[in-house]
Amino acid sequence: MHQMARWEKVSFEQFAADWQKYMTDYPRTEEELRAVYDAVKLPVRATSGSAGYDITAPVTITLKPGESLRVPTGLRVWMEEGWVLMIFPRSGMGYRYRLQMDNTAGIVDADYYGADNEGHILTQVSIDTREDKTLTVPAGTGFVQGLFMPFGVTVDDAAEGIRRGGFGSTTPEGK
Repeated sequence: MHQMARWEKVSFEQFAADWQKYMTDYPRTEEELRAVYDAVKLPVRATSGSAGYDITAPVTITLKPGESLRVPTGLRVWMEEGWVLMIFPRSGMGYRYRLQMDNTAGIVDADYYGADNEGHILTQVSIDTREDKTLTVPAGTGFVQGLFMPFGVTVDDAAEGIRRGGFGSTTPEGK
């Protein structure tokens, strides 16, 4: 197998800033955030035959039908050029609870590593169950998975843009 990426944690300062912005119903004090940050695990594959790297919930998260939550993972990833990380819900949670990525599939480009937010991977998930099911994901449990994929470009490609952030940051102004 081709080894072309390396998982890392973002700085505590970046994690805390994103956490305070998006996780308003979860731990808030610096001491609580430090404990959450220290417990963040680098993603691993469950078995030697697994394609996906399990990304774990930094705290116990609960989603009711129709709710959405943006979860700072505390992670970033360095990748060789020509590779992309795609993020999807864990299969069982998608099947049992209709857990979904709010942007359908997360796309983490190699140049996101150098973004203004240190390449902090944020996942926005919701459950779209038609049943009255609440999903609770215990802290340290995988809830999404990342798959590394190679990609190609056209022979006449002339992209010269420079990334600054995530979530739509590569879209030209006015589009």
